Amino acid sequence: VLSIEIQRPPFSLEERGIKRATDLVIGSLALIFLSPIMALTAIAIKLDGPGPVLFRQHRKGFNGKQFVMLKFRTMTVQEDGPIVPQATPGDPRVTPIGRLLRAASIDELPQLLNVLKGEMSLIGPRPHALAHDSHFESILRDYAFRHHVKPGMTGWAQCNGARGATPSIDHIAERVKLDLWYINNWSLWLDIQILMKTFIEVLRKRNAY
Repeated sequence: VLSIEIQRPPFSLEERGIKRATDLVIGSLALIFLSPIMALTAIAIKLDGPGPVLFRQHRKGFNGKQFVMLKFRTMTVQEDGPIVPQATPGDPRVTPIGRLLRAASIDELPQLLNVLKGEMSLIGPRPHALAHDSHFESILRDYAFRHHVKPGMTGWAQCNGARGATPSIDHIAERVKLDLWYINNWSLWLDIQILMKTFIEVLRKRNAY
């Protein structure tokens, strides 16, 4: 079992308050500004083929509490059970419009609703499917420390190349290492930096498939 050292306790009440206020202000403005794109995306998904506009999947949030995470549907399947295969390059489950949405990270925009509801934060460790959580917790002793903060739409790991699928132990270990570094070193300025880096990552389209 791999182990990654963490020293910092969960965020204080004051720190959680700062993050929550930031999420509400920026999240609300982003939802208003991006609503035309989200509306056009919903129409494109309906025109692309049968199936719901939104994809819903259970994830673990703060202190391991489960919630339903929202995404625009990009696949022909709605997997949310004990076995959830990760996306791979050229994955046949991905729809034509879904490929474009995933490349531009537009599929993640409905999570702004999760942020406003308080289930997620704009910045934090990316939540994984419950099936993946169970597997990762069995091989990484400190994996559960990621739940000391709310999961995020984007995070320090995603801004440092650890985005997308985790096909090996090394991949998930690197992601957890970066997530725990974020928790240990959190500041409002760090969150702002991550938001700016996220725009660059979206343009680079690393591991987006």
